[in-house]
Amino acid sequence: MREWVDQLFAVAGIEPGGTHPWDIQIHDPGFYQRVWADRNLGMGEAYMDGWWDSQQLDEFFARLLRSKVEQSLRVTPSLALRTMAHRISNFQSRGRSREVIKQHYDLGNDLFQAMLDSRMNYSCGYWKGAKSLEEAQVNKLELVCQKLMLKSGMRLLDIGCGWGALAKHAAQYYGAKVMGITLSLPQKLFAEESCRGLPATFLVRDYRELTDQEFDRVVSIGMFEHVGHKNAKTFLNIVRNHLTEDGIFLLHSIGGDGSRAGVDPWIAKYIFPNGELPSQVQISHAMEGRFVLEDWHNFGSDYDRTLMAWHGNFTEQWPRLKARFDQRFFRMWSYYLLSCAGAFRARSLQLWQVVMTKHGLKGGFHFRDLQAEPRPSSAALIGQTAASQDLVGIGR
Repeated sequence: MREWVDQLFAVAGIEPGGTHPWDIQIHDPGFYQRVWADRNLGMGEAYMDGWWDSQQLDEFFARLLRSKVEQSLRVTPSLALRTMAHRISNFQSRGRSREVIKQHYDLGNDLFQAMLDSRMNYSCGYWKGAKSLEEAQVNKLELVCQKLMLKSGMRLLDIGCGWGALAKHAAQYYGAKVMGITLSLPQKLFAEESCRGLPATFLVRDYRELTDQEFDRVVSIGMFEHVGHKNAKTFLNIVRNHLTEDGIFLLHSIGGDGSRAGVDPWIAKYIFPNGELPSQVQISHAMEGRFVLEDWHNFGSDYDRTLMAWHGNFTEQWPRLKARFDQRFFRMWSYYLLSCAGAFRARSLQLWQVVMTKHGLKGGFHFRDLQAEPRPSSAALIGQTAASQDLVGIGR
C-alpha cells in the first residue's frame, strides 16, 4: 500500500520527506491507508486534518496532474457508486440547486471581500497586459462587454450574477439595462447596494423560473458549472427563448478535458456540492440545433494566477477571518484554492468563453481582443472604483 502510493508520487517527481518545495511531508502514517481507500477524498480530508503538508501545494498538484498518474488508479467501489448516481440522478434539480448556495456562496460576504478584488469578481481574471488582480478583473469585464458588443440602452440578462460586478460595469460604462439573477440573498443585497442609482435590478431566482421577457444580450459567468449535463439543453433552450433574434449570448465556464458525471469527490463534498464541469463535447451537443458558434476562447492558464492571487489575499486577511472560521477551515480553503491553481497550471482544467447567436452574425464575429478600448483604461477604472468604495460599502 505505502509502496504503491510512493510509486505514484515518484512518477510525478514528488518525494515523501524530500527537500523540494513541492515534496510531501507526511505526519501521520495513516495517510497511506486513507489515500488507498478513498483516493482524492481521502487525500483532501487527510490534509484538512493535518496529516500531511507540502510547502508548495499548488505545484504539488500541478506535478501530480501533469504526470497523469490518476489514469493508472483502479476505480474504487465508492467512486463507482458516486459516478453511477450522477449518471442516473439529476443532482442539479431545482431543489438541489440551492445546496451549493447554502454551503458555499452564503459563507459570508466578509470572506469573499477579503479574498477577491474590490468588485467581488468570483471568476477567472484576464491577465493579458495586467499587473494585478484588479487589472485582470477589469480586463475580464471589458472582454465580456466587448464580445457582447454592448451598446447603450441594450437589455442584458446576467444569469448567475454573483455580487453584481459585471452588471455594474455594463450599466455604468456601457449604458446597458441589466437584470441579474442569483440564488443567494446576500449576493442580491450586495449587488443592489453596489449598483444603487444604475439601471440594474436583481432577483433571487433559478434560471428555470425566468419570465417571458426578451433581452438583447445574455451572459452567464461561472454558473454553468452548476447546471449539469442533464440540464444543459434546458439551460440553452431558456437562454434562446429569452434572447432576441439578433442577440448575442456569452457563456463563461470552467471546462474539463473529458465528459464525466460529477466532479472530484473532495470538491463535491466540501466546496461545490452537485457541481459538474462540462466538456467540449457536452457543450457542443447542447448547442446543436439551438445556436451558431461564433467564438470559443480558452484562457484557462489565467485561472492559475487568479487563484494564486485569491490565496494570497485569503492568507493575508486570515488574522481577521479566524475569529469566525477555525484552522480546519483555513486548511480546507487553502487546499481548495491551491489544488485548483495546480490543476489549471497542469492544463487539466480549462476556462472557456463561448459566444453564440441564434442565426449567425451577418458578416461574422470580429473581435479585436481589447485592442481598441472604447471605455476608460483599466487604471482609470480601478481609480474610480477605489474612490467610490466607501459609498457602496465594498472596500476591504
